[in-house]
Amino acid sequence: MKVLDVTMKLTDELADQVRAIAGVELVVPADEGQLDEALPQAEIVLGELLPEQFARATKLRWMMSGGSGIDRHLFPALIESGVTLVSAKGQVGPHLAEHALALLLAVTRGIGKAVRHRTWDTKWPIRDTSWELTGRTLGIIGFGGTGRALAKRAAAFDMRIVTVDPEEVEQPEHVEACWKMDRLFDLLSQSDVVAVCAPLTPETENMFDREAFQQMQNHAILINVTRGKIMDEAALLEALEKGYIGGAGLDVTPLEPLPEDHPLWNFDNVVLTPHTAGASPLRLQRLIELVCENLRRDLAGEPLLSVIDKRLGY
Repeated sequence: MKVLDVTMKLTDELADQVRAIAGVELVVPADEGQLDEALPQAEIVLGELLPEQFARATKLRWMMSGGSGIDRHLFPALIESGVTLVSAKGQVGPHLAEHALALLLAVTRGIGKAVRHRTWDTKWPIRDTSWELTGRTLGIIGFGGTGRALAKRAAAFDMRIVTVDPEEVEQPEHVEACWKMDRLFDLLSQSDVVAVCAPLTPETENMFDREAFQQMQNHAILINVTRGKIMDEAALLEALEKGYIGGAGLDVTPLEPLPEDHPLWNFDNVVLTPHTAGASPLRLQRLIELVCENLRRDLAGEPLLSVIDKRLGY
């Protein structure tokens, strides 16, 4: 089985974990010339291919994206082909969930304001507006790996948790309700915190429009650690300016990179990070463990894990 590392750039140690599987031949090209030479023989690709590269990979059976969100890597030929697409979904939940909580606490405890203003004069304004999470309602949009990891952590803060997801999902004991997407506005209207943990698809793009923001409570905090284009930019700015919502913690924004003069930087009740939630020293090792498990499954004729429905986009 010929496996080609296109964009993962495995270290020697991680590459050796793949090569240790009997029957696997791993190629890590040193340059574009070696990559072009290896593509026609590759059965498995680790990483993402451009459309012109995909056209040359005539023996390809499945490919493994290094990210959990694959919206940027889907193209018509891949969608229509019989090539199976696997992603890192289910592997990134812990660090995205931790980042979501960091953003939430930075907003609700006034940390963002303290760092921004660097003066002791903010002491009482911060104290007067700080919350506890205890007893607050967290609404999670998208109950996959990230949503589940966030719910588990939020339960430790004694939060009430409700979720929406387009699929039938298993409901953990610490989650009060798992609704379908037709109850999105119910979730928005009763949540003190709304966390976006969904992938970007045609159905979720601009989901947070003016109507959605107006369904939220005027003290509610929006947290987004997945995809910025799930929020309509004009609607987000209006919601913050007019007080439809109480603030936001955003690792992703509708426009990236966010220009230095963008108005989002200026809100005292908004904490921004530059798309860093996906960072973890454990991420690549978890990814390689998934790659190795799927290679073993392939060799044994068993179903692969973390397979993407290419038409649904998740």
